Amino acid sequence: MSVSFWQDQSIYNQEEFDVIVIGAGIAGLSSCFWLLKEDPDLKIALVEKGQIGSGASGRNAGFITCGSVEHFNRLYEKHGKDEALEIWKFSEKNLQLLKDEIIQKDDNLIEFEHKGSFSLASTAEEFTELKKSASLMEKLDINVEVIEENEIKKRLGAEKFVGGIKYVEDASVHPFKLLHLIKNKCLLNKNFNLRENHEVHRIEQEGDNKVVYTSGAKLIAPIVVMATNGYSSLLSEFFSDKIFPTRGQILATEPVPMFMEGPCYANFVLDYFRQTPKGNLVIGGFRQLQKDTEIGYADLISDVIQNALEKFLHDHIPAVRKAKITHRWTGIMGFSVDGQPMIGSIPTDPQVFYLGGFTAHGIGLAFNGGKCLSNAIFGKPIPGFISGKRF
Repeated sequence: MSVSFWQDQSIYNQEEFDVIVIGAGIAGLSSCFWLLKEDPDLKIALVEKGQIGSGASGRNAGFITCGSVEHFNRLYEKHGKDEALEIWKFSEKNLQLLKDEIIQKDDNLIEFEHKGSFSLASTAEEFTELKKSASLMEKLDINVEVIEENEIKKRLGAEKFVGGIKYVEDASVHPFKLLHLIKNKCLLNKNFNLRENHEVHRIEQEGDNKVVYTSGAKLIAPIVVMATNGYSSLLSEFFSDKIFPTRGQILATEPVPMFMEGPCYANFVLDYFRQTPKGNLVIGGFRQLQKDTEIGYADLISDVIQNALEKFLHDHIPAVRKAKITHRWTGIMGFSVDGQPMIGSIPTDPQVFYLGGFTAHGIGLAFNGGKCLSNAIFGKPIPGFISGKRF
């Protein structure tokens, strides 16, 4: 973003804080929550270019799923048993922390459902891989269930799948309402300052402090946190070869009678769909059809992907074949170079911390990620697989 002399309000508005967090999505809000829990006296500014949830955190499908972007057997082969289990347990802890610290008794308020999720196979080859994943998971005491073809039709109302597995401990939520619930928890502390419609256009050094220039103010603090995920490389070249902006497309239908037991993944986790508590069917994915064009920052839908989403519903979900499509949208996610999130400080600028690269699993990872970010700032250890020092 460029800012003209006439638009620049930073020459009139200047404030000092202990920490400035950039990005009011799930990562930024979680970071603020845990920093204030660690030290309630911290004066924190959370700045956002639009409003809370303007980015991917308010544009995803609301899955709170364990693990990562790959089936567990691939995670196991890539990382080994111990680290694969650590990655899985990290996401399980993410959900437990959300339940304990944020959701509590407000589950209906944010449409939270703890019903598990399913990975479905449309080919025998993928079902074989899913059963291999399930076998590995069972040996590690991860709660998983193998689902045969007839059970898929009965429990999920889905056709033309040969089998699947259920991740019993997964959940789902209204992501936008979850963000506002975290915000409200933060607002209980008078030292929390939310600045919406404050797009950051540069970060500079001024003596011992960092200076964050936004479209509305000049903010000063000794520590800056970049919770900018897919947009991180716009503010620092450090992320240009580590976190890549990747567009996801989704559509939603009008409500229909309830028929699904829980959210689902298909096609090796590339495609996903769920029914909301109010009956809407939400489906996203198929970016593999336009890999080259689904990279970048443009908020654009494409006929190729939207038509594929519609065809999937027609082919596999009979209950919504006649349902009206009410919404189509996109969100810009941050995909990391190795598929795992990264948390730490920029090596050449240790006053700037970051968390991002959630690779389409932000709701399932970022709350615990915010806790790790707070631990890193306060000099506490964080898991090696999530540490930015691995690069």
